[in-house]
Amino acid sequence: MEAREAKDRFYEAFANTARAIASPKRIEILELLAQTEYPVEEIARITGMTIANTSSHLQVLKQAKIVESRKQGTKVFYQNASLGVSDLLASLRTLTRARVAEVDQVVSEYFTARDSFEPLSHEELLQRTKTGDVIILDVRPTNEYAHAHIPGAISVPLGEIEAVVDTLPKSSLIVAYCRGPFCVLAPQALEILSAHGYETRRLASGMPEWQLLGLPVETNEHSSTQANAG
Repeated sequence: MEAREAKDRFYEAFANTARAIASPKRIEILELLAQTEYPVEEIARITGMTIANTSSHLQVLKQAKIVESRKQGTKVFYQNASLGVSDLLASLRTLTRARVAEVDQVVSEYFTARDSFEPLSHEELLQRTKTGDVIILDVRPTNEYAHAHIPGAISVPLGEIEAVVDTLPKSSLIVAYCRGPFCVLAPQALEILSAHGYETRRLASGMPEWQLLGLPVETNEHSSTQANAG
């Protein structure tokens, strides 16, 4: 193989990957699958697409070897091919926010406006866990928690926050996390807890970012497939 041919094939492979994720809906799908695997029907429901359209997007991603699938009974489950997909999404998010003013405007008007809680870094959280004066809440759906969660975190999906109000010790700091830095599930949960007098902080990142740092995670054997949008 000549050098020029090698370079052309090399960059064509890069371009194929770029073309595969060059869709807002496919990026949204990958963000969701960064949490855990999902069947086509649930991906369609969460992303607001038809099953046919969802399947079409998933086939593009599968052909590019970005996602993988497995069949269980009559359902087909999809998951990201590796943690490298989360790394790619994080880099894309950082670059886009730094270079595209419109993105910062959306972040400011939508996400920041709904999140007045002081973010807590993963370093600070790890330090607080050593002293034992922190309670960590994972407010994602239970199947995402079961797939991977921060060690010691308690699963309390957003819809169940009201049920735990006044059952948590108010002497401890409550730290909540969800799917990522722009997920609104944690701020919504903390609003409820703060209104009841709890000291609360939001983890600055989500589970994919935690995993990218190589930090320890726990898993549960069984999970459901019901999820919330967020």
